[in-house]
Amino acid sequence: MSSILTNTSAMVALQTLNSINKNLSTVQSEISTGKSVASAKDNSAVWAISQVMQSDVDGFNAISDSLSLGQSTVAVGRNAAESVTNLLSQVKEKIVAAQEDNVDRDKLQTDLASLRDQISGIVGAAQFNGQNLLSNTSTTAGEGQVDILASLDRASDGSVSSSNITVGKQDLGTGAAVVTGGTLADNGTVTTATATGSTQTVAVNATVNTGEAFVFDLAQVGGTGTSNYVAREGDTAADVAAAVVGAVKFDLASQGVDESTNFSFASNGSTIEFTNNTGAVNTAATTSVLQSDGTTGAATNTIGGGLEILGKLDISTASGAAAALSGIETLTQTAIGAAAEFGTGEKRLEIQAEFVGKLTDSLKAGIGALVDANMEEASAKLQALQVQQQLGIQSLSIANQAPQSVLSLFR
Repeated sequence: MSSILTNTSAMVALQTLNSINKNLSTVQSEISTGKSVASAKDNSAVWAISQVMQSDVDGFNAISDSLSLGQSTVAVGRNAAESVTNLLSQVKEKIVAAQEDNVDRDKLQTDLASLRDQISGIVGAAQFNGQNLLSNTSTTAGEGQVDILASLDRASDGSVSSSNITVGKQDLGTGAAVVTGGTLADNGTVTTATATGSTQTVAVNATVNTGEAFVFDLAQVGGTGTSNYVAREGDTAADVAAAVVGAVKFDLASQGVDESTNFSFASNGSTIEFTNNTGAVNTAATTSVLQSDGTTGAATNTIGGGLEILGKLDISTASGAAAALSGIETLTQTAIGAAAEFGTGEKRLEIQAEFVGKLTDSLKAGIGALVDANMEEASAKLQALQVQQQLGIQSLSIANQAPQSVLSLFR
């Protein structure tokens, strides 16, 4: 039956043409964007996965920049430490030359001082973007190392955590340890006071907080003067005890006190024992033997450098030259150790940077496999759909002309 009100053939042709046009629009979108999943509307699950992976790629790009900055910083420290090592070799040459009697030791001492100043200049200038790995003078917790962002780790539950590569700072400074300023508060007690004949021993509690300045009142144990010590990051009670013992002995010597006959010192766990062989101990002084600046930063603290004894080497005399010969070996090993530590850290950063680059490429390839369009397939579809579109238009045109045949029945 023919009808001029309902043209079924035209309706079918129109639906077919609409479907063809929709598919053609999809293929054209794939060709123009290069993606088969360009938005959440295309495939919400695949799109969500690709976005998470893309965020990880962006994060690893930032990590790559962090690793590059870290490599540059550590490389500056390594090069400076190697330069210091070379200069210390020249210092050793001067010291060895000073062992000979028939030399001008004063001129050699002048040369040594010049080399020492050059080392100080290198250490001071060995910074990258304000970060100096060779001047570890901080007494604040966590500032004795550099944490370089190295990776983002995504767990199975979707949580993300970061991991770092830690490079320890090295200390090749030549400055001496000093403490100035600050308000001192009592932070020590005489825990024992014993006397055997004319020998008295006082054990002082040596519990300390990193970053505090310490003043020891030797008058309370029969001595004179004071001795200063700044705790280094990571020091244990035993470390502090040993360091303070050395500091006190040095201070006594500077005041002309013969510690070998008048005083002896020993560290015992968390205590330091002062033994006075000549005078009485003030056993009533229970709080003033050990005092500390309880507020970190209240005092102006400068840690003695790892090459501190370089400033004390004096080869202008035969005895000084002999003493310097043993001391220079310690300094050289300190510089060599610093360069080796930086070399290890720099190599690790280089390996991590290479891995991050490969990992980023893998993630990009995975994202592409999920959302990228197959351009060969899209091209073939485009050609086919264009032909279908032309045929659909022709079919609709024929269907629209069908009611015209009814007019012939009325002629």
